[in-house]
Amino acid sequence: MYKNIQLLTMLDTVQNKSQLIDNFGRRVDYVRLSVTDRCDFRCLYCMEEDMNFLPRDQLLSLEELALIGRAFTELGVNKIRVTGGEPLVRNNVIKLFEDLGQLPGLNELVTTTNGSQLVKYAKSLKAAGVKRINISLDSLQKDRFREMSRVGELSKVMAGIDAALDAGFEKIKLNAVILKNQNHDEISDLVEFASARGMDISFIEEMPLGLTDGHDRKAAYYSSDHIKADLEKVFTLLPTTENTGGPSKYFKIAESETLVGFISPHSHNFCDQCNRVRVTCEGRLLLCLGQEHSVDLKPIVRSYPGDIDRLKQCIRDAMDIKPKGHDFNLEVKPVIFRHMNVTGG
Repeated sequence: MYKNIQLLTMLDTVQNKSQLIDNFGRRVDYVRLSVTDRCDFRCLYCMEEDMNFLPRDQLLSLEELALIGRAFTELGVNKIRVTGGEPLVRNNVIKLFEDLGQLPGLNELVTTTNGSQLVKYAKSLKAAGVKRINISLDSLQKDRFREMSRVGELSKVMAGIDAALDAGFEKIKLNAVILKNQNHDEISDLVEFASARGMDISFIEEMPLGLTDGHDRKAAYYSSDHIKADLEKVFTLLPTTENTGGPSKYFKIAESETLVGFISPHSHNFCDQCNRVRVTCEGRLLLCLGQEHSVDLKPIVRSYPGDIDRLKQCIRDAMDIKPKGHDFNLEVKPVIFRHMNVTGG
C-alpha cells in the first residue's frame, strides 16, 4: 500500500513538471504568441495614431518563435494563438504557422487578425493547420469603420471574411470592441451579419492598456451587461456550456446556431479561471494581461540557441510570479503603458 502511494506521488510529480501550474492552482494550457507589434490599422482603442514600432532586430526570429512554441507544447500547452499587431503583415509568417502546426500535442493552432490580409493568406493558413480564426470587426459602416481604425478599409476586411469562409476553417468568429456612442448601436447588426454567414461573435469590453490620444476610455465604456440587454431586445439568448478555452462567456442565439460571447475584464472579471500567458514579439513572457509580471525569454533563446530544456525551465519558473489577476480601473490613467499591439492582441 505504501509503495503504491509512493508511486502515485512520483507520477504526480513527473506530471506536474510536464505541465505549467501557477501558485493559485491554475493550469496554463493556452499561449498567445505575438509575432509583430506592427499593424496596417491604427485602431483608436489599441494604439496611438503615430506609433513608434520596434526595430526589426529586436523582434524574435520566426525560428525562435517556433522554438518557444515547441517548449510550451512540451510543457502541456495544447492551444497556441498567433497574434500581433497584425500577424499577417510579418514577412514569411506562414512558415511559422507551418512549423507550429506540426507540433505534437498541439490540439489547436488559431489566430486573430484584422482581416485585411486574408484574401492573400486564408488558404495558406488553413493548409498550415489553423483550425479557427478570429477576425476583428467593429463596424459595418464604411465611414465609421475608417474612423475607429483610423486608416482601415472596410471593403478589404469584408473580402477577407469571404476568403476565410471559402477556405473552410472549422470556425470563424468575429471580435468587436464596443464603445459607447461610437458603435454600440450596431450590436444587433453585427450579430445578424455573423449569423447570416454561420459565424460566431464575441463582444469585448475595452482593455485599458497604454495611453491613447483623444480617446476617453471612461466615457466610451459600454459594459457586457448593457450589450447583453440590448441583444435581448432582439434575440433570445440561451445559456450554454460551450467554451473555446479563452475568456469568452457564451450564449447561443435561439434563432440560429450562432454563439455570442462576452469578454468582460471590467464587469465580470475572469482571472480566477485564467489559463493563459502571452509572449510578446520581442520575447517577454507576460504572465498577466493587466500586470507587468514578466520574464524575458530572448536572452535564453539567443544565448543558448536550441537549448529547449533551459528554455522550458525558465518558463516553469515563471509560473511562480503569475499574479492572481489584473486591476483594471477606468477611474485612473493606465498603469500599464504598453499598448495592446505591443502586448499581443
